[in-house]
Amino acid sequence: MNVPSANPPLIAAADKGDMAAVERLLGEGARVDVMDATGRTALMAATQKNDLPLARRLIAAGSDVNARDITMLSPYLCAGANGFNEILKLTIASGADPHSVNRFGGTPLLPSSEKGFLRTVRVCLTAGIPVDRANDLGWSALLETVILGDGGRLYGDVVEALVGAGADPHLRDRDGKSSLEHAQALGQERVLAIFRGEGAAAGPGAAMIRQAKQAEKAEHYEEALAIIAAALAQHPADADLTYYKGYYLYELGRHEEAIRTFETVLASSPDEVEFHFYIAYAYRAMKQPEAALAAFDAGVAKKPETPFLRYHKSNYLRELGRHEAAVAVMDELLARDPGRYDFAFHKGNSLRSLGRHEEAIAAIEIAIASDPGNPLYRRHKAQSLKLLGREA
Repeated sequence: MNVPSANPPLIAAADKGDMAAVERLLGEGARVDVMDATGRTALMAATQKNDLPLARRLIAAGSDVNARDITMLSPYLCAGANGFNEILKLTIASGADPHSVNRFGGTPLLPSSEKGFLRTVRVCLTAGIPVDRANDLGWSALLETVILGDGGRLYGDVVEALVGAGADPHLRDRDGKSSLEHAQALGQERVLAIFRGEGAAAGPGAAMIRQAKQAEKAEHYEEALAIIAAALAQHPADADLTYYKGYYLYELGRHEEAIRTFETVLASSPDEVEFHFYIAYAYRAMKQPEAALAAFDAGVAKKPETPFLRYHKSNYLRELGRHEAAVAVMDELLARDPGRYDFAFHKGNSLRSLGRHEEAIAAIEIAIASDPGNPLYRRHKAQSLKLLGREA
């Protein structure tokens, strides 16, 4: 049995990305799945750093891709939630359970869809993860994509991938609303076109975009980029084509070029605020958090009434462990829309991470009042009460 300890040397070495130390410790007989006080293994530490060579070495040494930490994350679930595609593929090939779920009851398909990690969504679908499985919030991947996306180019492609895999736009959430009804209420015209079977691209470069997408689905990003570059030579002002150029550069790891490409759209069309999101994600991939947060803020300043960029900024702040700032963003969102009990729930989780359990309980109570029968909210309230030494 793995008994957690404070800071096992193997995990400390993995945290530092020190392959030589990992090799030495394994050679000396260190247990590959030893856990620290939070239930992390060395493989989880390598996954959190997106360190593919180290993850590959630890899996080869027998590390369990399904081993969970105290937050119920496994290396497989962590890789899927963060868009670490090569580690995700490695864990799937190494015996990951495609039906395993995180503490919210979601497979990796849900957070990857929510965050707009299109490539990760494709990996999940190829692995056979059930496309319509709902989490404990009552949301399927398609519902999350519509509710928490912006209906723009990237999220339209996520919707297209999910629908192509058989996702049901008529599946209803716990409030009785379907993805189709949410998309109608939110005015997501690209998404509605996909639901009608028309496809999202409709501009002069639409045929070339469809051709590029075929190459993209096979992960032939250089080929997809070449197709788009040829189309842009004919239609240089087409914002859809410019988006795909930036997206393929992003997937090829050419993040600075992707940012410059996205910025060309904003220079001519400042209202295309979704491009601030794409820029933020490129900076995220470059591990430049302040630049990423500034990109989110630039978009928020242009359209303060839309929750999309604020929500994803708060997601990123939680990822960075900046829970005070995440709570502040959630407060902004709740001030504009007090009925969003999912926002209140996420605020409660950040407050709990800060040790502010009474406030966390108060936030989660808002969610419970909106959806009294949801066991997820009651479970999280019970956890906060337990941390306060009180019974649920």
